[in-house]
Amino acid sequence: MGKILVVDDDAMNLRMAEFMLGKKGHEVVKAESGSEAIEMLSKDSFDLVLLDIEMPDMDGIETLAKVREDACFDTPVAFLSGAEDIEELVEKYQVQGFIKKPFMPQEIQDKVEKLAR
Repeated sequence: MGKILVVDDDAMNLRMAEFMLGKKGHEVVKAESGSEAIEMLSKDSFDLVLLDIEMPDMDGIETLAKVREDACFDTPVAFLSGAEDIEELVEKYQVQGFIKKPFMPQEIQDKVEKLAR
């Protein structure tokens, strides 16, 4: 299964994602901030990044912009959001999709299966 980087400032969301995706055999690596995610992405490769949009200090949009500065970055990214309507953001920032919070087990598992390379 895939190696997934989950970036969220909420510890409970990180634990839930790790539990739900781990049950399907994915290796889940957690980051609590955009800067921590950038550091991890510079050192390791992942099959998918699940990126919270709303985080203090550096939000998901800023984090995505920074990692895309590296021309070699080609990892699929999906936004995590509690917002109702983020399809526009998905298109604007050319990410592969989004997963609505709070996570529903079947939804997060299905989306990750579809998006991880």
